[in-house]
Amino acid sequence: MRNVLKSVSILATAGLALSLTACGSDSSSSGSSPDAPLKVVASPTPHAQILEYVQKNLADAAGLKLDVKVVTDYVTPNTSVQDGSADANYFQHVPYLEDFNKKKGTDIVSVETVHLEPLGLYSKKVKSAAELPDGATVGLPNDTTNEGRALKLLADNNVITLKEGVGTAATPADVTGNPKHLKWKELEAAQLPRSLPDLDAAVINGNYAIEAGLKPASDAILLEKAAGNPYANILAVKKGKENDPRVKKLAELLHSDKVKQYIDETFKGSVVAAF
Repeated sequence: MRNVLKSVSILATAGLALSLTACGSDSSSSGSSPDAPLKVVASPTPHAQILEYVQKNLADAAGLKLDVKVVTDYVTPNTSVQDGSADANYFQHVPYLEDFNKKKGTDIVSVETVHLEPLGLYSKKVKSAAELPDGATVGLPNDTTNEGRALKLLADNNVITLKEGVGTAATPADVTGNPKHLKWKELEAAQLPRSLPDLDAAVINGNYAIEAGLKPASDAILLEKAAGNPYANILAVKKGKENDPRVKKLAELLHSDKVKQYIDETFKGSVVAAF
């Protein structure tokens, strides 16, 4: 599948089209000098928005220059960090990262958790999960960790029952109780908001819900709880780059009281600070 990506440099007010390649990049292209801009690959919402707030309000005083590349897929951010064309990324949670490392042979590590985007069940046709009709078609994200997470959300709310002990590794094959005889439509996470009108309901990642104009806190008919949630989104780097002073500085800024206040006031519960 061809990845569609947009690149935005937060150091300039005008848009600048840039190209990120997933492999074959010269690792020296991402400078590690303390004075070089820190290149961070991020999803548009809310990740790049949060980074833009940091750049405009906190980075200068901390002596940090940020160059943020905005991408719309869940692969390019990790391959770019792995091949050295970017210094860090901010788009994923630890279960996704661990699964990616295992499947792709990468060695990317978490630096800090930053925020949680509660995953939710949305529908244009019903106002509650109880109203889903018999045989309804429900969209699920097709990547391993988020599909399991989506099924767990449904199980936690008694819509389905999962095989005991399967947890967030669940797939539709692990559904042992399905009183409404729900049918599953597995799609790339980014496609789910666009497909929602054609489905009875869909479990959508928080960032893609927000980008589509949905408000998780009020529009989701089921929503993950923040307490004890393992899916907080992280700042991540290639192993060995954790001690880069620029990375440490960004991590510190992302954990500041001002960033927490920005998240609370901007996203009003649809994105929750995880620190």
